[in-house]
Amino acid sequence: MKNLPLDPQLFVKNRQRFVAKMQPQSIAIINSNDELPTNGDALYKFKQNSDLYWLTGIDQEDTMVVLFPDNPDPKYREVLVLVRPNELKEKWDGHRLRKDEAYAISGMATVVWLDALDGLLQQWVNDATNIYLNSNENNRKSNLVPVRDYRYAEEMKTRYPLHNYLRAAVLFKQLRAVKTPEEVKVMQVAMDITGKTFERLLKFIKPGVWEHEIHAEIMHEFLRNRSAGEAYGSIIASGDRARTLHYVANNQECKDGEVILMDFGAEYGGYNADLTRSIPVNGKFSPRQRQVYDACLHLHNYAKSILRPGITIGKYHEMVGEEATKEFIKLGLLTEEQVKNQDPETPAYRKYLYHGISHHLGVDVHDLGPSMHQPIPEGAVMTIEPGIYIEEEQLGIRIENNIWLTADGNVDLMKHIPITADEIEALMKK
Repeated sequence: MKNLPLDPQLFVKNRQRFVAKMQPQSIAIINSNDELPTNGDALYKFKQNSDLYWLTGIDQEDTMVVLFPDNPDPKYREVLVLVRPNELKEKWDGHRLRKDEAYAISGMATVVWLDALDGLLQQWVNDATNIYLNSNENNRKSNLVPVRDYRYAEEMKTRYPLHNYLRAAVLFKQLRAVKTPEEVKVMQVAMDITGKTFERLLKFIKPGVWEHEIHAEIMHEFLRNRSAGEAYGSIIASGDRARTLHYVANNQECKDGEVILMDFGAEYGGYNADLTRSIPVNGKFSPRQRQVYDACLHLHNYAKSILRPGITIGKYHEMVGEEATKEFIKLGLLTEEQVKNQDPETPAYRKYLYHGISHHLGVDVHDLGPSMHQPIPEGAVMTIEPGIYIEEEQLGIRIENNIWLTADGNVDLMKHIPITADEIEALMKK
C-alpha cells in the first residue's frame, strides 16, 4: 500500500471490539482472499478480505488471523498467520512481511508461519467449544465462485465435525457499521485527497475534453497523494450518459452545453471515499440545468437533515421520496394528478430518481450495516447521494457527500469540497 503508516491502535481496537462479542470458549479463524488468475500465468491485482484487513491492517495474500481469548496460553490468544518469506519468490514478486514488520502494522505480537500452523491449530481448536468462521453475507453478493472462506469452512467441518460453528459475519456486520474515531481519521484523508482531485478537475474540464482524459487526471492526483488508487471504478459521464448509474466506459467527448456527472473516490489506508459532483462542461449552468441542480442539492440537504442514528434506511428513503415528489412537481416533471394516481409500490418519482439515497461506507465502498428495516447505529459513515435523471432532456445530476452520524449530530466529512452551483462556476471560471 502507498499510504503512510497507520496507527496500529486502529486495528488493536477493532480486534478488541470483535473479541468482546464472541461467546465464551470460542475461537475465530479469518482467512485472506484468494489470488485469482486472469489468463495464462497472470493474476488479478490482489484485494484483501475486508474483514481480515479490518482486524489486522495486513494487505498480503495467504494470511490468517486466529482469535481465541480463552486460550489457556496467553501468548496464543491472538495470532497472525503469514506465509513464510521465500527468497526465490521475493525475487519475482517482491518483499513479504517479516514478523517485526507485521507487528508494526497490526499490533499483533504473536506471528506464526502458515506452514507451521496445523499442529498449533489442532490444539487450540480442541480447547474450544465454538468456532467462528467467516462468509460473505453482503446482501448484494452475486458471485457463486467457491472462494477460500467457503472452502475452509468445509475443511474445518470435516476435520472437527462435533464443534459448534458460528457465523463471524454476524459480528462483522454489527461492528463494521460503527466507525471509531481512528477509522474516521483515515477515511478523512481519503476524502481530502478526493476533494483535492475534484478541484483539479474544475480547472481542467472544458468543451472538447474526453472522459478518459478526466479519468487520467483523477488517477494522477490520487497516486501523487499516496492513495492506493480508486475506491471503485470511476464514473465520468457527460450528457445523457449520466443517466447510466454505473457507466464506466469513460470514452466519449464532453461537449459544450452538457453537464458531466463524476462519481469517484480515493482509497487510502484500506478505507474509501465516495464523491459525486455534476458540473457544466463549459463552466456555466444553463438556467434549466441550474434549476435541476438546485433541486438536487435541496434533496441532498434535506436527506442530510433527516439522516440520524435510529432511523431505518427504509423510512429514510420513503421520506426523501416524498420530498423528491414535491421537487419534481416544481420542476414540471410530475403533475399532481400523476402523483394522486400513482402505484404505491412504484411511486411516480421513481421515473426520475431510481436508486437508493445512502449506503454505508468504510473498508468496502458498500460497507456492512444493518438491513433496510433496522435502525442505523450511531457512529455509521453514510453516503448521501440523491440524483435527478431526465431522459427527455438528456440530463443526469447527482450530488454526493459522506457523513459521519454521531451523538452530537451529522459530521459532513466533505464539507470542504465545493458543492453549490455558484462555487462550482466561480472555480471553473478561474
